[in-house]
Amino acid sequence: MRRQLVMTLMRLDPTGGARAVLAALALSFGLAGCSGTPKDADAAKATEKLYEDARDEAANGNWERATKLYEKIEARAAGTQQAQQAQIDLAYAYYKGGEKAQALSTLERFIKLHPSSAALDYAYYLQGLVNFNENLGLLGSLARQDLSERDQQASRDAYQSFRQLTTQFPESKYTPDALLRMSYIVNTLAQYEVHVARYYYRRGAYVAAANRAQQAVQEFQRAPASEEALYIMGLSYDKLGLTQLRDDAQRVLVQNFPESRYVKEGFVSASKPWWQIW
Repeated sequence: MRRQLVMTLMRLDPTGGARAVLAALALSFGLAGCSGTPKDADAAKATEKLYEDARDEAANGNWERATKLYEKIEARAAGTQQAQQAQIDLAYAYYKGGEKAQALSTLERFIKLHPSSAALDYAYYLQGLVNFNENLGLLGSLARQDLSERDQQASRDAYQSFRQLTTQFPESKYTPDALLRMSYIVNTLAQYEVHVARYYYRRGAYVAAANRAQQAVQEFQRAPASEEALYIMGLSYDKLGLTQLRDDAQRVLVQNFPESRYVKEGFVSASKPWWQIW
């Protein structure tokens, strides 16, 4: 096409004017050739080399660079065992890089596409870990927040992932740690419900306080927080004039926690609020 354009110009104007135009065109073509999309520096690398680079970046904490390399490996090796491994590594790199949504999305895709993978137990474990990690330090931050507005869905999601792991892979090397985290989650969720119940009680919302404390007792019977939950139930029923329900709550508290300090304090509101010792 360029040759045709030159010949046409020469026929139209064989004088020097055409030469100037040709020079300008040559310059423009040259510039156009230099302004294309930059080449991908990783395009020529073998997949094994990309994997080595990705692991090095991850080891150095360069999670953004690592995720880009794992994405390329997954795309290039699609349908292979290497692609599965890259997908798991990609989820971990997202997790460590603070990209929770991308990590969970990648893990959900892995679990759906590879239900018979040897790494499925790790996928469930990592899925639980991503949600679990968001809730560390929960109780330390409650004082600065409206307790009724906190969302505990991440903790519940983490519990379900760990439960799936421990049920489906009881012999997995990740199961012991998952069981410990499940116990922690149960205690945290129960403690959260008690904090909310206490929040309502302190504001005179005794029906809401009793209901929330009852929920904690029913859902988390073995959690340590159920002790205070029973006490809040008794106090709330006392405020509402529901003496039979108050006595029932006290009886259950005595049966399950005979040495509880709440038993000694009784269910009639004391002069000093019990929550001030916390």
